Amino acid sequence: MAQLQAISSCSSTKLLCHGSNRDAARIYNKVHCPRKTEELGVKASEFHGHAIVQNRANFGLACNNHVIQAVLASDKEAMASSGADGKVLRKKLNKVVLAYSGGLDTSVIVPWLRENYGCEVVCFTADVGQGVQELDGLEKKATASGACQLVVKDLKEEFVRDFIFPCLRAGAIYERKYLLGTSMARPVIAKAMVDVAKEVGADAVSHGCTGKGNDQVRFELTFFALNPELNVVAPWREWDITGREDAIEYALKHNVPVPVTKKSIYSRDRNLWHLSHEGDILEDPANEPKEDMYMMSVDPKDAPNEPEYVKIGIIEGLPVSINGKELSPASLLSELNEIGGKHGIGRIDMVENRLVGMKSRGVYETPGGTILFNAVRELESLTLDRETMQIKDVLALKYAELVYAGRWFDPLRESMDAFMKEITKTTSGSVTLKLYKGSVSVTGRESPNSLYRQDISSFESGEIYNQADAAGFIRLYGLPMRVRAMLEKGL
Repeated sequence: MAQLQAISSCSSTKLLCHGSNRDAARIYNKVHCPRKTEELGVKASEFHGHAIVQNRANFGLACNNHVIQAVLASDKEAMASSGADGKVLRKKLNKVVLAYSGGLDTSVIVPWLRENYGCEVVCFTADVGQGVQELDGLEKKATASGACQLVVKDLKEEFVRDFIFPCLRAGAIYERKYLLGTSMARPVIAKAMVDVAKEVGADAVSHGCTGKGNDQVRFELTFFALNPELNVVAPWREWDITGREDAIEYALKHNVPVPVTKKSIYSRDRNLWHLSHEGDILEDPANEPKEDMYMMSVDPKDAPNEPEYVKIGIIEGLPVSINGKELSPASLLSELNEIGGKHGIGRIDMVENRLVGMKSRGVYETPGGTILFNAVRELESLTLDRETMQIKDVLALKYAELVYAGRWFDPLRESMDAFMKEITKTTSGSVTLKLYKGSVSVTGRESPNSLYRQDISSFESGEIYNQADAAGFIRLYGLPMRVRAMLEKGL
């Protein structure tokens, strides 16, 4: 069940606590609120499960007496208004939900939004399996940056069940290699942001994506599809900050604590499906990745010297068990990541075509996903006929393109998904795979719906297939080629 945490605070304020002193101690201070904050409360969202609000005490917040004078206008008009420091605002917004990671970029976006849009900022963090180390201390970081509220939602099960598994069933792979790790995560995060915006009464959403990448498109197309009335703010397309040094300078100027964690030389994105690496030496496609870059998988040469066999149970095109043990979608994928990573499975190095037109080089680790793709595809060799399999493969290419381009909620993808769901109804059974030093090989497959018949396929004579019938078939099947040859020879 999805969990929702909300943490709200306000600085330079007079806290009027109506709860116990013990409850009041849980309220974080040091957030500058531009206006009186309403009583904190979040409804249960439309996600599977209930929202849980971390609100220990009823309290009133009397904030600084800064009044923002705004001129109401239409969505398309620029609004002239002044913020707390007298700065002319780009546009007056009430409350913005920001996709927040706690890193330098999103930390400086918080005061930038308040300074340039005169708004309250609600930071939102989605747990899609990036690891607890990336979620630690987010409350303090958000409040120290000036956010009035932090919302954290556990989306791991929804991510795997409703986004990863449909792509797996469809056989969606982008440009022959990429298993769409980041592409699938962005719409589930953006969908949650739209829900949170409704819950907290926000009139805008914001993200920290650059103007050169694919993610800006993925976020914003989801916003458009689910709530076209929301304003979208993309600071990287608006502000004067051009790099890390500018961001640090802005943070210090606005008393935002600069993250003390060591800056990675790589740009990484991690979730339960994969870990991507970009930047530094990888920007030259001729350079071999350094071994110390990898985090989810061991070097295949250092993997166990004995192979490991894994049996994946599948029902209607979706995995349900490992070695006979039924698991939830997120638990199943997590366990396969451990198994696959131990054997160096799932490393991919590729140059891909970004949606915005440029080529980029990325290295991906997808241990559990690689195992699952091999298993599902192999079971289809038993359960799908030739024509169906060929059409499915053709559509899988388009399906992958739509997901990569951020068109998850496009009617075309949804319609294609209905097709994939229908034709894989018979794809049930199990596949046994051997994992050994970076390789995945199939050793067995079985299905109650198998189209394979040993009595037909056997080289021994059978009643159903008469080998003498092949002569007539070949003559008819090869007739066009025979006629063309006769024409060329004047026969």
